[in-house]
Amino acid sequence: MNKGLLICDSGSTKSDWLLATPDGVRTELHTDGINPARDARDIIYNVLSRQLLPQLPPETELQAVHFYGAGCIEPFSRNVESVLAELLPGCKVEVESDLLGAARALCAHTPGIACILGTGANSCLYDGRGITCNTPPLGYILGDEGSGSFLGKTLLSDIFKGILPAELRQAFLDRYKLTQADVIEHVYRKSAANAFLASFVPFLAEHRAHPAVHDMLTRAFRLFLTRNVAAYSQPAMPVNCVGGIAYQFTAELTEAVAEEGMIMGKILRRPIEEMAKYHLSE
Repeated sequence: MNKGLLICDSGSTKSDWLLATPDGVRTELHTDGINPARDARDIIYNVLSRQLLPQLPPETELQAVHFYGAGCIEPFSRNVESVLAELLPGCKVEVESDLLGAARALCAHTPGIACILGTGANSCLYDGRGITCNTPPLGYILGDEGSGSFLGKTLLSDIFKGILPAELRQAFLDRYKLTQADVIEHVYRKSAANAFLASFVPFLAEHRAHPAVHDMLTRAFRLFLTRNVAAYSQPAMPVNCVGGIAYQFTAELTEAVAEEGMIMGKILRRPIEEMAKYHLSE
């Protein structure tokens, strides 16, 4: 039998799994997202029993499963832990936050600053073992500076307030055909407003060379740094980031970090491979 580790990087919409064995074999698996702060235990059980278990090779013996995810804080994380323990008897189970997963992927056993820049945003100071300080991100309404939802919110505001140049405004309206009423409906009356806001990031990526968009991106990242990372008072410590926004806008993020007198560290699009390396090295 191949004894292995099962690593999960779970978001609210999808979960990426990696089955890793000491001989270097890696098998990627995918299921629906699990967020225990949102999902009841029976929903978590159904996802894991009906989607994860059928994908596991029958000859694989698991030594441990390490689950990192959104909403994995006490007491919600206990439901994930109990379901995994029930479905994978005899297997060591660890359930931790996506932020600790990001820190372990980015910094391994070395102290550092670890950040998530995706649909949402988060950051922490990490001592090589655990999180020692965390500036609360406060979500897409009160915070999440530099995230996809924040960028989308800024873009929509600048479009409808007439702040962006006319050619960009017209290009946006021609593409998305949204009215102010449409935006209000999506943001204030429908669910998943943060995902709706983040859905406009491709427009920013396509127009990133325009001075107005470049300025918007760097200002958003500088806000993230000044309102979140600066609180750690570690100017000599590199700022490491994981997530689609950090990866897609590496140049603008690096520029913002330099403008704030900080040091750019590692940038990863997905953390799961480095999570596996972290646990295999233990």
